[in-house]
Amino acid sequence: MIAKKMKPYLENNSAIRAMFEEGKRMAAEFGADKVYDFSLGNPNVPAPQQLKEAIREILDEEDPVFVHGYMSNAGFEHVRKAIADNLNERFGTAFSNENLIMTVGAGSGLNVCLKTLLDPGDEVIVFAPYFLEYGSYIRNYDGVLVQVAPDTESFGLNVSDFAEKLSVRTKAVIINNPHNPTGVVYSKEDICGLARILEEKQKEYGHAIYLISDEPYRELAFDGAEVPFVTKFYENTMVVYSYSKSLSLPGERIGYIIIPDEVEDSENTIAAATIANRISGCVNAPSLIQLAVAKCVNAGADLGFYDRNRKCLYEGLLRLGFTCVKPRGAFYLWVKSPVADEKQFVEAGKKYHILMVPGSSFACPGYVRLAYCVSYGTIQNALPEFAKLARDFGLG
Repeated sequence: MIAKKMKPYLENNSAIRAMFEEGKRMAAEFGADKVYDFSLGNPNVPAPQQLKEAIREILDEEDPVFVHGYMSNAGFEHVRKAIADNLNERFGTAFSNENLIMTVGAGSGLNVCLKTLLDPGDEVIVFAPYFLEYGSYIRNYDGVLVQVAPDTESFGLNVSDFAEKLSVRTKAVIINNPHNPTGVVYSKEDICGLARILEEKQKEYGHAIYLISDEPYRELAFDGAEVPFVTKFYENTMVVYSYSKSLSLPGERIGYIIIPDEVEDSENTIAAATIANRISGCVNAPSLIQLAVAKCVNAGADLGFYDRNRKCLYEGLLRLGFTCVKPRGAFYLWVKSPVADEKQFVEAGKKYHILMVPGSSFACPGYVRLAYCVSYGTIQNALPEFAKLARDFGLG
């Protein structure tokens, strides 16, 4: 018999993954070119050529025992130094390799942070809409998720509700920037406002409140949007990063955590996070891909590809009468459902082989998410089907 704790997960399996499986089924039935799957944030852009060359070079020139062997639980020292040096050059920070822990993607990184920080009953605040797995990660360590209501005008940080949700039990706050699912980019002013509230509450409560900044889409920003580096604005910040999007490596599961020296009791916090990385079962991040990304710290995604998709889908849906949040980052479009029950809208889309994720999967019903990290042809071919869907709901 499975654990009681797992039964709710079994009953409420991820709608995103379920839609992904539905897409595979429909593609087999109707042909992949006749299915318009906007469900999963799986990059359609190949990894940079530089990464391929780096892997070949490592395999050809390095000792295979070293390449495929264990290393420090925090990761190879020279890999962490290469990443730290790159961040320091780009953002004016002062990290060393000791401030970085290589992780099995951002999901593992978030779990490491929460395992390091949470005691049973500690509260973690998230801003709706949010990646629903945050709740699972928090409950892994018997924490309590506290949800801030969405600002449905701008989908920025709802600081007024945030201030009300803070309590003496608040141990951490998670933000995601650029944002999944809305594509919003929080500004420097947004982050500074959040930091001011946190600093006041830390003094009031007499203990640290940690800001965990989840940043797998950091490099995907458009229209000149700047993504602030949060450690510069709030001392008790941990940054979680993944190369899944910036280097199109979601299946390789490689990322890192930054714990700056400014974090309260940073030496013990870093040591505890390194142990959490090990005892969570990961032991260390994958060795070959660690070595490869160290040679590609200046490489990045093809922003032009995503930008063309972004404009085509956003402008196309506006012309059809849909209401959308203009995305300035990540590769998602957040669309208001033409009916209150967005799941009804999602089901109607399947008639035209359009796969969307309901906003309730992000704790924000009444909207749907479209992942435009697909081929440009998919978007072009989908728009006539969206036109049919729009007519069904009286849009136009």
